[in-house]
Amino acid sequence: MTGAVLLDLIHGCCPACTAASLLDESAPDPHVFLLCGTRFRDRKGFEGSCLSSCRSVHVLDSGSTAECLFRFKVTVDQLDLSSVRVLTSPQGQQVLLRYQQLLFTAVYTFDYQMVDTHTCPSCTGPAPTHSPVGGESEEEDEEEEVRRFLQQLPALRGEVTVLRSSLIPECFGHGFSTRSGGVSSIQTLSSLNLFSSRRRRDPEAVVMENRRRLALHAGFNHQELRLVKVNHASDVWVLGKAEPESYDAMVTNQMGVVLGAPGADCMPILFADPVLKVIAAAHAGWKGTLLGVATATVEAMVKEFGCCMSDIMVAVGPSVGVCCFTLERDQALDFSHIHPDCVPDPESARPHVNIRLANRVLLQRGGILSEHIHDDLMTEQPCVTPCTSCHPERFFSHRRDGPNFGTQVGFLWIKETEEQASPPTSETT
Repeated sequence: MTGAVLLDLIHGCCPACTAASLLDESAPDPHVFLLCGTRFRDRKGFEGSCLSSCRSVHVLDSGSTAECLFRFKVTVDQLDLSSVRVLTSPQGQQVLLRYQQLLFTAVYTFDYQMVDTHTCPSCTGPAPTHSPVGGESEEEDEEEEVRRFLQQLPALRGEVTVLRSSLIPECFGHGFSTRSGGVSSIQTLSSLNLFSSRRRRDPEAVVMENRRRLALHAGFNHQELRLVKVNHASDVWVLGKAEPESYDAMVTNQMGVVLGAPGADCMPILFADPVLKVIAAAHAGWKGTLLGVATATVEAMVKEFGCCMSDIMVAVGPSVGVCCFTLERDQALDFSHIHPDCVPDPESARPHVNIRLANRVLLQRGGILSEHIHDDLMTEQPCVTPCTSCHPERFFSHRRDGPNFGTQVGFLWIKETEEQASPPTSETT
């Protein structure tokens, strides 16, 4: 199976010995990457390195190790490779493992092999005491280096944009993200993917930079963003109580914390009570909808904080529409029990399902006023609930893009008033 081979020329190895190890053990026609920095940058063609039999040779000589390995990842993703063999020294393995944890996920497999440098005349000198890429010191924190590099990358697909509901009062900050303005380079994750998973190719460092850019645009502290730990059920966490292992909704009256609900076809739903200053965020897929996650969220607001149903405003974010969402017939018919209009073609082998309408019906039955629900049926207001599957240029979609899909979020926080934001002043006589 063809994979990638990374030859580490920075940490005590040279082209001659690494290429010899490559030819001894590699599969035919590997894609070879030379992590060389400035050390071998001037050696045109890497004469004598025996790389002519390789399918392709990529030279990684950017200004920092972080940039080199990020460019390496981008090319590996473009080639749809996930297996990487690394030829390095023991010192190099320690360093590269730290970068691997920052820039890669469990989708990729790394096989580290030590190069025998004892018989190579070019490697008999002492190993470098510092990384020759960009003049970095050995003690420089790799995490900080990666963070600084990602911050200077240009935004992809345009600038960050968010959708905002006219129902949510100004005493709250809120929005629904779109896919533009981030640094995720993989096509189905490009560009403002806001969730990292072991099963997808976007690492935590890239996602955190995307979150930082969203927060900067929206006006909140990205370190205060909390995303629900999706379980596709109806469990609600009230902040301040013990946090469950998984839940699909959060409720709080705390200022400073930003509640976030992810979505990529599933609905991010925001709840706000402007009277008692209580907020909530919920993730509602088709399973969570049937289990009543939206009404469970409202019930928690009422029970835990004394909210009045008639005061609660609800905004439903970008999600898959009835135009694009189908289920197996027995699953779809469960939605007919909520309301017949939730399944417009019940006789089909795989009927279409309107999960947005199902949530509206359940919320109204639970006591939320119809005019306090901002979804695709509220046509007199600017739309915040477009179909994610129908708009690939604006939104991520699991159904459309497959398992390596990106994620947008709905987010909400309680703004500080001027009195709360300003420290008290002492009077003098």
